[in-house]
Amino acid sequence: MIEQLLQDASRRQRRATGVAILLAVLAAVAGVGLLAVSGWFLTGAAIAGASGVAAARGFNYLLPSAGIRAFAIVRTLGRYGERLFSHRAAFFALADVRPALFARLAAAEPEAVFSRPSGQVAAQLGSDVDALEDSVVRRVTLPGALAGGVTALVACLFAGLWSGVALGVGLAGMRLVSRTLTPKLIAGPVHRRADAVTRLKSAYAEYAACAVEISAYGLVPQIVEAMAPDVEELEASRLAIVNAEATTQGLQLILAALTVAGVLVLAKGGAALAAAAALAGAAGAEAWSGLTRTDVQRPRVDDAMTRLEDMASLPARAPQHAELEQLSAEPVTLEADGRECVVQPGERVLITGASGAGKSRILGTILGLRSDAPQRVFVGEAEVRELGLETLRRVFGNAPQDASLIAGTVADNLRLARQGVTEAQMWEALKVACLADTVRALPHGLDQWLGADGARLSGGQRKRLSVARALLSGRPWLVLDEPSEGLDSVTEQELAKNLDRWLEDTRTGLILVSHRQGLHSLTGASFTL
Repeated sequence: MIEQLLQDASRRQRRATGVAILLAVLAAVAGVGLLAVSGWFLTGAAIAGASGVAAARGFNYLLPSAGIRAFAIVRTLGRYGERLFSHRAAFFALADVRPALFARLAAAEPEAVFSRPSGQVAAQLGSDVDALEDSVVRRVTLPGALAGGVTALVACLFAGLWSGVALGVGLAGMRLVSRTLTPKLIAGPVHRRADAVTRLKSAYAEYAACAVEISAYGLVPQIVEAMAPDVEELEASRLAIVNAEATTQGLQLILAALTVAGVLVLAKGGAALAAAAALAGAAGAEAWSGLTRTDVQRPRVDDAMTRLEDMASLPARAPQHAELEQLSAEPVTLEADGRECVVQPGERVLITGASGAGKSRILGTILGLRSDAPQRVFVGEAEVRELGLETLRRVFGNAPQDASLIAGTVADNLRLARQGVTEAQMWEALKVACLADTVRALPHGLDQWLGADGARLSGGQRKRLSVARALLSGRPWLVLDEPSEGLDSVTEQELAKNLDRWLEDTRTGLILVSHRQGLHSLTGASFTL
C-alpha cells in the first residue's frame, strides 16, 4: 500500500524526474568524455613535446581543448541540474506522501491510532517518510550510472577488446560486492537506529507534555538518565553505519583502482589511447559507484517502508450507514447491570459513579473513539459500536475532559467544529462558554495565536474553549466530560445558566459527566455506573 502511495506521488513528478534522468545521463557521458579526452590530450601533448619542435608545432591542441571545455561545462551543468530536478521530484513526491499517510491515519479506527505513542507516529510521518527520498532519487541514479558505465566501456574498446573486458569485469565485480556486502553490514545498524529514534521521539513527546511538572519537581537529571540508554544506542548505531559505509566505499575504491590498472595494462594502440582508456574507466567507475550509494541507503528505505506499511494498513473506520435526520429523532439508551435509561432527543442525563467506574470510557464508546466499555449504548435500535465513528460524530458534539487544542488562533480552534462557522457564531458560543470577555481582552481577539495546545490559556480557559467548539458543532446531542473542572463557583454557575438556556433554545440533548454539583441542575435524570 505504501509502495502504491509512493508510486502515485512519483507519477505526478514525471516531468521533473524525466529532466533529471536526461541531465544525469548527459553529466555521466560528459564526465567520461572529459577524462578520456583529457588523458589522450595530455599524454599526446607530452609525447609530441618529447619528440621535438616539429612534432610539437604539428600537434593540434585547439580541438581537444575545445572538447575538454565543452565536456566540463556539460558535466557541471548536468550534475547541478540533475540534483536540482531529482531532489525537486523527491521533495514534492514526499510532500504528497505525508498528507496521504496522515489521511489514512485519520481514517483508521480510533482505537488502532490512539494505542500508538504520539512520538512513534511523529517519527513515522517525519524521519521514516524522509527516508523514502532515496527511492525517488534512485530512479535517476540508475540511468546515470548505466550511461557512464556504457560510455566508458565503449571508450575502452577503442584501446582493444581486452581493455573493454577488464572494465566490464571490474564494474560487475564492484556491483556484486556492493549488492551482497552492503545489506549485511548496514541493515542491522539501520534498524537499531530507527528503533532508537522512535523510542526517543516517543519519550520526548511524553516528557514534553509534563514539562511543567518535570521542571517544578527538578526531575530533569532523572529524565536525562532514563533516556541515556536510547541515546547511547542511537550513537552506537550511527557509528556502526558510518563504519559500514566507509568499509563499502573503501572496497569500491580498491576495486575501481584495480579495474583502471587492468584497463591500462591491457590497452593497445599507444600511450595516448591507453591513458584515454584508463581515465575513461576511472570516470565510468565513479558513475557506477552511484549505485553503491543507493545500496547503502536501501536498508534504511526498506526499514522505513515496513514501518509505514504498518501505518498505511491500519483498519479503516466503518462507513456511515444511517441518515443523520433519522438518528437525530432517535433516543439514546444506556444499559448496565440489567438497568436501562432512555433519554429522548432534547432531554438530558447525568452519568455518575465513583472515580474509576468508567464514566469517561462510556463517553468514549458513545463517541465511537473506543469500544471497551462494558455497558451498552444504543441510538434508536442500533448499538453505537455498530454505527462507527463516521456516523456517531455527526450525532454527538464533544467537549472531552482533556481539552486538546491545535497550535493556531482562537478562531482556528473554533473552526474545527464544522465548516462555515461565522465570527458572530463564534462570539455567541464563547459567550455561552463564559469565555467571550477573555478572548476580547486578548491583543488580537479571535486572531490571537495560542501556541501549542493553547499554551497562552489556563486550564479552565482551554476547557471552556473546547465547550464553545462543541456548541458550534451543531450536533443533536452534546457530550460534556467535566466541563466546569478548574472553574471557580461563580463562573461555574454562570456556565450552568448559559448552557441551560442554550440547550433549551436549540433543543439539544445533553449527556453529562461532572463531579461538580454546580452543573447537576442541568440534568433531569441520572445513570449510575
